[in-house]
Amino acid sequence: MTNRFIDIAAPGMAGLRPYVPGKPISELERELGISGSIKLASNENPLGPSPAAIAAATAELAALARYPDGGGFDLRGALAERHGVDMSRVTLGNGSNDVLDMIARAFLHPCVESVLSEHAFAVYPISTQAVGATARVARAREFGHDLDAMSALINEHTRVVWIANPNNPTGTWLGHDVLKGFVASLPAHVICVVDEAYVEYVDEPDYPDASRWLDDLPNLIVTRTFSKAYGLAALRVGYGLSHPDVADLLNRVRQPFNVNSVALAAARAALDDQDHVRRAVELNRQGMARLCEGVKALGLSYIPSVGNFLAIDVARPAGPVDQALLREGVITRPVGNYGLPNHLRVTVGLPEENARFLAALEKVLDR
Repeated sequence: MTNRFIDIAAPGMAGLRPYVPGKPISELERELGISGSIKLASNENPLGPSPAAIAAATAELAALARYPDGGGFDLRGALAERHGVDMSRVTLGNGSNDVLDMIARAFLHPCVESVLSEHAFAVYPISTQAVGATARVARAREFGHDLDAMSALINEHTRVVWIANPNNPTGTWLGHDVLKGFVASLPAHVICVVDEAYVEYVDEPDYPDASRWLDDLPNLIVTRTFSKAYGLAALRVGYGLSHPDVADLLNRVRQPFNVNSVALAAARAALDDQDHVRRAVELNRQGMARLCEGVKALGLSYIPSVGNFLAIDVARPAGPVDQALLREGVITRPVGNYGLPNHLRVTVGLPEENARFLAALEKVLDR
């Protein structure tokens, strides 16, 4: 259906499609008239948030008539201490997606370009196109970022390079030397975004913490989130780490009070409860092993992942498999929109959720 206002919309809107989130449990159960469904579609933490974060959020409810601290002083200070940087390097966002959007609005515009990888997070091209810039997509290598192919697309028009490490939805990752060397090789007019939304889950000796490179690489922005391992997806709070001059530009386009007071309090408390994060990571490690084992037993392959999700090749178009799983009360995520038409992305859940998914997958594949 043609939009009657598309001719007066901003450049880039004509070809833009909204981000499609995972289907909520309430929507599925309303549509099918079922109950007891499970959702393994949005890479959420099945352990939930820290009890300390819940207590901190609850304590804020009495002050809902007041605006939050627009500068997020306490949380920014705690994050600065955690990363060993000055507060002037920390930018808070309504989820890390908000920070990604700030980057696009600060550095991209018509007549310039950004570079990203095939199979990379959908927000990168959406944010690029929304401001009228052009997204150039490099072919992936073994489902992950091919930095040589990305380098070949960089020119005088490039302003932002987007890298997810680990990548969503494939779970692939880049090692220390190759990634740092790539960022260091970029021209001064190019900002490199390293999106580390799933960093807490990675247990690989060569996996880099890019936030440690900020002093050496002034055109680097590292983004993190409280939505995944910290279990605060509903509150929408994330952050960026960068050179102070970059952070200054991001704050010029940041919306006032973009992080609410409940989210600020919960994130601050969650940051101090690293034991809870470790429990979530261990639960994920065990669940990932179980999923991989179960998928192999079904004769299927998958993309090795260091995140909290697994992209499974179901050896046929994934859309009908996803629909059949929905009728079994199991919500997963087909990723055809990422150029992976035969893959389902499934979040690592609780042990009983992982078992239910595997049983449901076996059932629908046998039909």
